[in-house]
Formats: sequence, structure tokens, C-alpha cells
Amino acid sequence: MMGLNLSSEQTGQELDLDKDGAHQMTAQLRSGVVDIKPEPTLKGTVECDEVYIVAGHKGHPEAVKKRASTDAGDD
Repeated sequence: MMGLNLSSEQTGQELDLDKDGAHQMTAQLRSGVVDIKPEPTLKGTVECDEVYIVAGHKGHPEAVKKRASTDAGDD
């Protein structure tokens, strides 16, 4: 059921439950999955591409330039 990526409302319809009961059930199932899922262990080389550092200024290069010039004066 959870692997089907259904919304709580869709799950409720499939199981003939009201939306509040379906939401409560799926929330409980999801939290149970999170509780038993092990932390990932990373090792080896990790590569990242296209890091977006200046959040909120996408498409506004003048704002990024303004921010860079004010940050340069903070030394």
C-alpha cells in the first residue's frame, strides 16, 4: 500500500475509510518506517554538481552581485 505512492485520501477510498482515519493510519505507518530505517553509511568519493548557494535570488543576478559587494566590505 505505501509503495504505491497513494495519498491518504486515495488510501482511504481504497480501504473504505474516512479521510481522517486514513490520514492517521498512513501517518502512523510512515513514522514506523522512519523509526526502523537505518542511517545510511557513506564512504568513498562523493561528487556534487551545480550547488545553488544563494537561495532566493535565482533569476536575479543583480541581487547576487549586490550581496557579493556588501559581503566584501565585511572584512
